Amino acid sequence: MTVAAEGVGVVFDHIDKSFGPVQVLHGVHFTLAPGRVVGLLGENGAGKSTLMKILAGHEAPTGGVLRINGQERRFNGPRDAEALGIVLIHQEFNLADDLTVAQNMFLGHERRKGWFLDDAAMDREAAAALAEVGLDVPPATRLRELIVAEKQLVEIAKAIARKARLLIMDEPTATLTASETERLFALIAQLRADGVTIVYISHKLDEVERVTDEVVVMRDGRFITQQSTQGLTRHAMANLMVGREIADLYPARDARPTTGAPSLRVQGVTVPGWANDVGFEVRPGEILGFAGLVGAGRTELFEGLLGLRPAQGQVFIAERAVPGDGGWPNPRAAADDGLTYLSEDRKGKGLHVHMGLRENLTLMALSRYARPWLKPADERAALAEAVREFGIRTGSLDVPASALSGGNQQKLALARVLHPAPRVVVLDEPTRGVDVGAKREIYELVQRLARGGLAVIVVSSELMELIGLAHRVAVMRAGRLVAMLDADGLSEETLIAHATGAAE
Repeated sequence: MTVAAEGVGVVFDHIDKSFGPVQVLHGVHFTLAPGRVVGLLGENGAGKSTLMKILAGHEAPTGGVLRINGQERRFNGPRDAEALGIVLIHQEFNLADDLTVAQNMFLGHERRKGWFLDDAAMDREAAAALAEVGLDVPPATRLRELIVAEKQLVEIAKAIARKARLLIMDEPTATLTASETERLFALIAQLRADGVTIVYISHKLDEVERVTDEVVVMRDGRFITQQSTQGLTRHAMANLMVGREIADLYPARDARPTTGAPSLRVQGVTVPGWANDVGFEVRPGEILGFAGLVGAGRTELFEGLLGLRPAQGQVFIAERAVPGDGGWPNPRAAADDGLTYLSEDRKGKGLHVHMGLRENLTLMALSRYARPWLKPADERAALAEAVREFGIRTGSLDVPASALSGGNQQKLALARVLHPAPRVVVLDEPTRGVDVGAKREIYELVQRLARGGLAVIVVSSELMELIGLAHRVAVMRAGRLVAMLDADGLSEETLIAHATGAAE
């Protein structure tokens, strides 16, 4: 495929989009100038991802005209858009775990030597693109061997390898460490200098403020404004997104409970290769945060407790010893005992995205609805209540989870793990890819859960989230729990010092 080296300019000329009777885009009209970095802002469900899928050829508009470099275009699929250098990096990974990194990067775009695949050429090009994004893994590595952050870098490298001239980045730093994020920002600056147009979708307004030239704000499927980033504060961005004044992001925190038996107590738990001799406890009504760099072993520790990885050690729930070594044999047994877990990988492990909302909500509590036969009417009533309680935006209750925006999928995933009424809930990156308004809703929900006597564990890469939400923050480094800190008066600098070893 030959791609011209010119920049790509776009005009969205009154774009409409409907899915059946539900209209999600309403006459969206604005321009993307070549060689600019544009932040695309809006709450979950504002229509950002749908509009970008139209630009990248994954969806067709139901009204209006898309113009690329002055010419009207109507794509028959992503390949048509990629032929013009337009590449979308999806928020949810579009990768195949059973293939190698190089095979993923060139899937559908394989290099050939005569009748045969040119694996050597693909490995060379893949290695060069991986080096650009700072991922030091062999191209022949199976994707399933990578952690979530590394998969995100593979997605970015895949776009680089396809010589993008207009690159759409949807929440690109959601799983990246601070150093990986800095490398990505340097790459964006280089691409911009080379004339590449970049659309940067992120709910991290500090990043938008730093890397973009201008911002476009959407709300409820409509274009709201396009302004220069210079002079536009994060607070002003947030207000434009939600259409109202945003109050303090974190709700008032109740006092930490210090009496009563722990809801969960962990002693000397080891997950081979990931966590070593970890111990902690969390009481009813307490919010306990877990901080650490990517690879510190936080997620793997809880996967070990749930039986998803081999583990050794002692675990007590409500002061009752869990039979077996290192935790439960599987997540179902953990849920039956009162511990549920929300995975950081919403699409891969958090939801069955091709199943309906009702089935996703009730799957962990089916015995409640099957006495002895399944009762869909009761499930539907439970779903309607969850939609109201969790603020899930959906045009219909009868759609698959894949029809929801990323933030609303996250709310559904939260509703799902809370539906069995657990004693302890572990939320791994609960606000990943969630807008500022929905973040506030999730934080208020976490506070309500704690006030109701639930023990809540929050694993997060956003340090201010842990400081603003948790009573205490456990810090892990290289598989060990190195600090347990009171959140009152805690700073990001202190957390980073412990996470990197600089505090020792």
